[in-house]
Amino acid sequence: MRIAVFASGNGSNFQAIAEAIASKQVEATICFLFCDNPKAYAIERAKKLGIPFTVFSPKNYIDRVAYETELLKQLELNQVDLVVLAGYMRIIGPTLLRAYVNRILNIHPSLLPYFPGRSSIKDAFEANEKQTGVTVHIVDEGVDTGPIIAQEKVAILPEDTLDSLEAKIHQVEHRLYPQVIQKLIENKTIKKANKN
Repeated sequence: MRIAVFASGNGSNFQAIAEAIASKQVEATICFLFCDNPKAYAIERAKKLGIPFTVFSPKNYIDRVAYETELLKQLELNQVDLVVLAGYMRIIGPTLLRAYVNRILNIHPSLLPYFPGRSSIKDAFEANEKQTGVTVHIVDEGVDTGPIIAQEKVAILPEDTLDSLEAKIHQVEHRLYPQVIQKLIENKTIKKANKN
């Protein structure tokens, strides 16, 4: 399975997936990391891991269609089967969604449909919830609305701080995401890209 990982920031989930592949827990190859933020730490991780990376910003394109068309070119060039979002902070538009129907995965730090959006850990913490969690889902045209593949609960304890809750959620993400990717590969849920 040929994977492209999209990230905008720290890239800890990208690293977790790369390590799971290196240790043969996931039968895949990361063709490249795509980053829309030239200052993202994910790029440093790619360099250290020896994984090719591509960086360009939507600001350099006339509109989202032009931006995503360039991204699509990169995906097709590398014969990517599956796009894995790992802290990619942009909404995926129709250009990519049409080309990769049911082949774009996202991980979200809450038990969707509860607490979608960017600040979900903080939102759950400030709502005094007893639990939150992690969701892996297929990306559709909405924000965190696509079909759910896997979820895992994370308890919010009275002694938790926002930092300790974030750490617990990241631990679950780093374990769950590679497991889900491998399950999809084994179940042949993700169809291979057409090799023209």
